[in-house]
Amino acid sequence: MQYLTKNNYTTMRFYKALKSGTALVAAVAAVACCNHKECSEDALPVPEKPIMEMSYSPECTQFEVWAPTAESVDVVLYDGDERVEQLAMTPAEDGLWVATSEGDRKGLYYAFRVTIDGKPLKETAGIFARALDVNGNRGAIIDLRDTDPEGWEEDQTPVVPTSEIVIYEMHYRDMTAHASAGSSYPGKYLAMAEVGTRSEEGLATGIDHLKEMGITHVHLLPTADFGSIDESVPTDQYNWGYEPKNYSAPEGTYSTNPADAEARIRELKTLVQAMHRAGINVVLDVVYNHTTVAENCGFELTVPGYFYRMREDGSFADGSGCGNETASEKPMMRKYMVESLEYWVKEYHIDGFRFDLMAIHDIETMNLIRERLEAIKPSILLYGEGWAASDPLYDESKLAFKRYTYQMPGVAAFSDDIRNALRGTLDLSQGGFIHGVEGNEEALKFGIAGGVEHPEVNHSEKAWCAAPTQHISYVTCHDDHNLRDRLEHLSPEASEEELLKMAKLAHFGVFTSQGIPFIFCGEEMYRSKLGEKNTYNMPDKYNAIDWSLKSRYSGLVEYCKGLIALRKAHPAFSLGSAEAVREHLSFIDNESGAAVGFVLDRLEGIDPAKRIVVLMNGSREAVEFDIPEGSYKWLADGNAVVAQGIGEVKCDGKIEVAPITGIILAAY
Repeated sequence: MQYLTKNNYTTMRFYKALKSGTALVAAVAAVACCNHKECSEDALPVPEKPIMEMSYSPECTQFEVWAPTAESVDVVLYDGDERVEQLAMTPAEDGLWVATSEGDRKGLYYAFRVTIDGKPLKETAGIFARALDVNGNRGAIIDLRDTDPEGWEEDQTPVVPTSEIVIYEMHYRDMTAHASAGSSYPGKYLAMAEVGTRSEEGLATGIDHLKEMGITHVHLLPTADFGSIDESVPTDQYNWGYEPKNYSAPEGTYSTNPADAEARIRELKTLVQAMHRAGINVVLDVVYNHTTVAENCGFELTVPGYFYRMREDGSFADGSGCGNETASEKPMMRKYMVESLEYWVKEYHIDGFRFDLMAIHDIETMNLIRERLEAIKPSILLYGEGWAASDPLYDESKLAFKRYTYQMPGVAAFSDDIRNALRGTLDLSQGGFIHGVEGNEEALKFGIAGGVEHPEVNHSEKAWCAAPTQHISYVTCHDDHNLRDRLEHLSPEASEEELLKMAKLAHFGVFTSQGIPFIFCGEEMYRSKLGEKNTYNMPDKYNAIDWSLKSRYSGLVEYCKGLIALRKAHPAFSLGSAEAVREHLSFIDNESGAAVGFVLDRLEGIDPAKRIVVLMNGSREAVEFDIPEGSYKWLADGNAVVAQGIGEVKCDGKIEVAPITGIILAAY
């Protein structure tokens, strides 16, 4: 793997700018670099202060943009599509250009135009735009306080103990677009702020459903402005949103009025406020690893070639598989990511972030993000995908790959270990533990232990978590087939009863692991995407949840609800540290294939129970386990999970577990 310390093409442009005669730029050159031949784009001056780009007051609006390689910069003001003012910006310190428009300019829009080598680039909203026009080509001049819903100043993040965290991933349209959702704002921010919505069967939908299930953290698919949908066309277009255009303003697609720059902001805040009132934290899915078409984005239209990793021939590196990859290791990109995330926390009261293709970002940047966000909100939840689409153009040992998660305290990663062990690999060639496939036991045990080193786990991969809270346990997410479609594809001869048993066992494995449990929206009610794997831009027919399923598959819904309640009632399922896991968790020797058992023991002062026994049988035959003798409360079987107990049983040291079943026993 090759790491470029400088990009010759961009550096050449930089020095051409230095020769332009601009006094400030020449001064910058003297400070930033004394030897042109050795100077790189990493030496470009980076301001220490936060960059606002647009600051409004009734008396004037101030603009600033970072463009250290520019010969000149203009800011153009628009009233709708009518150009009303053009200001030549003045060079300032640290590569900034500044301008002031006198008078009350609220309601107008603005765009920057950078000139390099005598060539004006396309107009851009900049890179820090907080409010946008339709489709995000211009920034909007607004007073952000006008976007605060009533009571916003009193809004507080719900306090959730780490041991009780349950993440629920959802897309706005998936949850609310189907007629059965009963929403007044299908597919919009406000749909997830509505309380009292019901299905035709009278069952809770939307936010009431999340509260009913016991969800503590809702994970919203990309919410920042993306470039794949034309916001000016009032159609029910669908996209997951992994095509970012402007990182610090909400997407207009989910607003009731994309043409109103304030509306999308106010409506997203209303959603966050509603979630907080329901006791639910809000996590945003963020995509800082790449942009939509680079040539049309603010990064490339302000400082071309800087914000991305570039190959020697001047082309974009593509570790994202989306045409480009950003360069988090560069000082200004690192600053940008930190300040953008800080803004979401401060302005929108966001409680956590999921990082798309996190392995494209460097470890130093991820640790800085965690440090800075924890200073604002100590309870911040940070996790991401510990992989890239292909090899990023940077030193692999310095990137946030899953195997280096232990180097990032307070940052978690998705565990494909437990995912693949439970339900099989991505290619659908073979199922996993829940299908009765042998050979997944050690990987499952690895996931049960929360990805930390454990003397009784012999997994092929080295332990990658320093603490179990760095391990996100899951079986499905928006990517790939959902669980029902996988089950039906891999077990076409199975009855629906058997398939539902497999689904229950998959969730059972996730919620009894020491990691943080994660569930994809609708999996608790056995949703289907009609067999499609990649539905990122497919119609609601494939993505929207039919809420009648909640009634039809009420047994599965109640089972998942029970698992969540059980986990909250028993902190032993989230011991918190690697040392505690090794001290209190031991595995039961069992020679049967597709069967795993473990004991959480010596729990005085940790859990209401003194001992908890968990047994999982993925095989198609009954399996006998040896367990400690004693009297137990029966907390879970293949049909139900009840935190207070289903019944009592006295065990003589042996217990038989039915096929495709998990059971939980607790001694008090």
